[in-house]
Amino acid sequence: MKNSIGTWIKAKRREMGFTQEQFSIYSGLGLRFIRELEQGKATVRMDKVEVALSMLGYHLEPVKDED
Repeated sequence: MKNSIGTWIKAKRREMGFTQEQFSIYSGLGLRFIRELEQGKATVRMDKVEVALSMLGYHLEPVKDED
């Protein structure tokens, strides 16, 4: 499965004009985490993903896949 969340967060971060370093500082997340998330690491902490999304004005919620 493609890492769509990391790709999406990277695109939104860039749209907002943040470098990875700036995003790390402003969100309180580690730079290593941001890099791993955007590079598609298969195992990331969901609480940190939620922080990243919150920084962008979004949140996680379950959505049923369309068949």
